[in-house]
Amino acid sequence: MTKTHSRMHAKVPPDHIFVMFGATGDLAKRKVLPGLFHLAVAGLLPKNYRIIGCSRKKSAMSDEDFRRRAYDAVCQFGSNKPEGSDWEQFEKNLSFASAEEDGTGELVDAVASAEKEIGGHVQRLFHLAVPPGALLGIIEMLGKTGLNEDTKIICEKPFGVDLASARRLNAAIAKCFDESHVFRIDHFLGKESIDNILALRFANGLYEPIWNRHYVSYVQIDVPESISIEGRGAFFEETGTFRDMVVTHLLQVLAFVAMEQPISLDAKPLRDEISKVFDSTAPLNPAHVIRGQYDGYLDEPGVAPHSQTETFVALRADIENTRWKGVPFFLRTGKSMAQSRQVVTIGFKEPVMRMFPVDHMEGQRHGNELVADFADPGSIQTHFLAKQPGPQMRLAPAVMTFRYADSFQTANNLEAYEYLFLEAMLGNQAFFTRSDGIERQWEIAAPVLANPPEVELYEPGSWGPVSIDRIVAPDRWSLPR
Repeated sequence: MTKTHSRMHAKVPPDHIFVMFGATGDLAKRKVLPGLFHLAVAGLLPKNYRIIGCSRKKSAMSDEDFRRRAYDAVCQFGSNKPEGSDWEQFEKNLSFASAEEDGTGELVDAVASAEKEIGGHVQRLFHLAVPPGALLGIIEMLGKTGLNEDTKIICEKPFGVDLASARRLNAAIAKCFDESHVFRIDHFLGKESIDNILALRFANGLYEPIWNRHYVSYVQIDVPESISIEGRGAFFEETGTFRDMVVTHLLQVLAFVAMEQPISLDAKPLRDEISKVFDSTAPLNPAHVIRGQYDGYLDEPGVAPHSQTETFVALRADIENTRWKGVPFFLRTGKSMAQSRQVVTIGFKEPVMRMFPVDHMEGQRHGNELVADFADPGSIQTHFLAKQPGPQMRLAPAVMTFRYADSFQTANNLEAYEYLFLEAMLGNQAFFTRSDGIERQWEIAAPVLANPPEVELYEPGSWGPVSIDRIVAPDRWSLPR
């Protein structure tokens, strides 16, 4: 494999120790360990590094156990096979340690030993992929043991479950870490196709002049998932789709679509513009929110018999600024839906004067849409109307399509997690969420959390409850297409 990737940096990160809290979890198996190995194969890990898996259970596993677990994870989910000198070198740098909340355990000694082996100045990066209830205890333990000193941390969502808990979490982090060392990760922001929304707008004079309320009729952000909760009933009962998807992922995508042009893509100017979008977004109106639950959810293990937890959300958000005033942003996401998609649709206004008959196209969309599919590898489509060949002036829908897979070499692409790990090692916070942004997102969500609409049943394999059309009327959902 060529040691390049599509977002190549001029430098490789400095020497690092990467500590994985939650090393025995599903995220580590599916994303973290395979992703770190891909970075190693691509020549994008530091020259000298150590990866320490960590558990709060004493002697949860040996170094050899952890290496076997990593091997199995890369075999099952990795883009590179664990073989040859690449794997031998990577495997040598894996070890495991326990860490008790009172500061006892093996982790302090393991970090000190790894730093001594590498020699010189070594940076620390701790990845915290643990349940929300365990996060505060780990942060306090890192402060007590001094492991927080000169250390960066990557925090996985959820960043609290409401505004009060988000503030408590941010305050606890601030006691032990400078904000410049905190990386709140949302893997949606590591996608190539999310970056491409910025490129599409700000690198092309074609789109930016019409990216506003004078030309845009609506924006839709659609992230349906065909999978069910897949046995995660206990987790889902604590979060639900609104907390798990809307307050994190979908509001972040909304901010990238709606933001003003930053003076650069450096962390501060980029995150300042994202913050301005959150500040301008009105608190969600529960009357413009539909919560759904797929038929059969109550039969899932770990789900309460009369649960009102939503597996689906459709809503309208409003941005109260000069660019977007009056333009509805429609967000929809759910489990057990007809398809798995990740789509942003910009619907443009119809021409003032209608010159062409469209009656024969009843029930079809009439073009005027820009559709960005940000499911990897991603695509961008322009939907418009064109004249059908023939003697009469009859129109038909037409599409112009750009696909990453057709236009660029994608074999050496970095997945979202891989890219964000690399950025964190390099200290670039541009595509990570700031503490004030997190708190403002929970403020936006607060009315729905305080007065959630009743859940409505929907059939698995559908597009959600029947009533969702009232959210977008007189427009229509862009999916199904």
